[in-house]
Amino acid sequence: MSATAYDPIALHEGLVEHGLIIPAGVDGVFARGRVFEDVLERFNDLVSRTAGDDGAEVMTFPPTIDRRIIEKTHYMDSFPHLVGAVYSFFGKEPAARRMSEHVHAGESWGEFLSMTDVCLNPAACYPVYPTFRGTVPPEGRLVTLLGWVYRHEPSLEPTRMQAFRIREYVRCGTPDQVVEWRNLWLRRGLALLKSLGLPARSDVASDPFFGKGGKMLATSQLEQQLKFEVLVPVISEEKPTAVCSFNYHQEKFGEAFEIRTPDGCVANTACLGFGLERVTMALFQTHGFDPLSWPADVRKLLWA
Repeated sequence: MSATAYDPIALHEGLVEHGLIIPAGVDGVFARGRVFEDVLERFNDLVSRTAGDDGAEVMTFPPTIDRRIIEKTHYMDSFPHLVGAVYSFFGKEPAARRMSEHVHAGESWGEFLSMTDVCLNPAACYPVYPTFRGTVPPEGRLVTLLGWVYRHEPSLEPTRMQAFRIREYVRCGTPDQVVEWRNLWLRRGLALLKSLGLPARSDVASDPFFGKGGKMLATSQLEQQLKFEVLVPVISEEKPTAVCSFNYHQEKFGEAFEIRTPDGCVANTACLGFGLERVTMALFQTHGFDPLSWPADVRKLLWA
């Protein structure tokens, strides 16, 4: 039996009532309680065990990213509504005093800040691609990481967060290598989520591109089947939530960061990401707010 009747407010209230999340004063921003974090970490560990023989390189990046990566990949053309640029104070003492006066008066003080060289990372895979620059080995490259992602989407709906974690895998190589890996993980990821008792299904999808031009990009992405998602009912049965996504970028990042295969061709890339908070919420919604009452086979997989 599900924890709620697939209602976003009821799910949010249930997560709060059971101490799984703690509101932090801003829509889409909350702390995670001990039990929530335990389930999230157990699932992340299960992903690691599932992919244990793949030989992925492990990388760790901060939640900030070189602003030039955002600019070089034309992120602002497609997703200006999601970006989180970092601004800081560069002025002298008189300007600092005026800024302080604005703050204490409850007035806007953004005019005293200027853009820095970093942005909050909008996609876990983005900082990986510059590390591939040059020629990749014949077998290509495979990297995994756990990264914080920021997207400006304030909402009371619990699965729509401004800051969340993605367990990411990034594949780089020839088109055949990349597509074969993407298809393998599409089957593997779906089976993994179903093994946890989640009513998961996969479907072709598109990214939330901005504006009228974005509609054409989304249509092209759907037609070429460049993006797949694994969907699980969390806040709605009719419109299930994407808890895992697969993106085939073709030559986009290979061209942007001068990545080549041994034959001199532009490398292809693809990425796979599990939304760790969303998977965790899906587990609570599907099995109830108390993990001690979850089915024995689910508990065995997570608390192996």
